Amino acid sequence: MLDYPVTLTPDEGTVLVTFADVPEAITFGEDAEEALLHAVDALESALSFYVEARKPLPVPSPLADGQQSVRPNPLECAKLGVYQAMMAQGIRKAELARRLNWHVPQVDRLFDLRHASKFEQIELAATVLGKRLVVSVE
Repeated sequence: MLDYPVTLTPDEGTVLVTFADVPEAITFGEDAEEALLHAVDALESALSFYVEARKPLPVPSPLADGQQSVRPNPLECAKLGVYQAMMAQGIRKAELARRLNWHVPQVDRLFDLRHASKFEQIELAATVLGKRLVVSVE
């Protein structure tokens, strides 16, 4: 769902990582493996800017042959999925808070990608939006 293609570019002894779909996400590492580890954090940070600005999340491009992708961590993917559902329905945070019988700061924390929300809270938010949270192990 949120697998974003990355471009790995050797750059003076390091490897630069960029995302065509999320230009705000740029990072590097000593080698490709380290660069990809840093790419998760860069992607999550960049996507948090979209959430804070109440903008739609960028749609990931299809992967080219042999191209690698990066996705946010599972908890952040769940949060971003609920955020996308809220945006698609034109619902504001205050309305979501009302539906959940929460205070608005609780909803703010739910969409804070750095906050360790409980999965049950994310699942409840999805439910009041008419969605369900699906977790799988592949």
